[in-house]
Amino acid sequence: MRHHNSNRKFGRKKNVREALLKSLVLNLVIREKIKTTLPKAKELRPFIEKIITKAKKDTLASRRIVLSSLFNRAPETKKLFTKIGPRFKDRNGGYTRILKLGVRKSDGAEMAQIELLQE
Repeated sequence: MRHHNSNRKFGRKKNVREALLKSLVLNLVIREKIKTTLPKAKELRPFIEKIITKAKKDTLASRRIVLSSLFNRAPETKKLFTKIGPRFKDRNGGYTRILKLGVRKSDGAEMAQIELLQE
């Protein structure tokens, strides 16, 4: 039974799907704005928001958790804890914005832009 399994599968196996989400998070941290399909952006939102919430509290444990969820990439983790985390210190969630961009010409997939807010 599939009770409470509401996450999207994207036609991929579990480890490939997790790698996709981690790479999307990594690109969003680096560029602070990425263009992707709408379902991927909607699935990415809770994943990145949990990471940013961890980055707001700068402890060794939270640094290790965030580092492991970003493919052990130290520069991006440092950016999360020095720039992005303090930016949202007074905000309780809602760190991202999803803008719909219309459909892609080649296959008709609905595109979206997900970006970090500039607060």
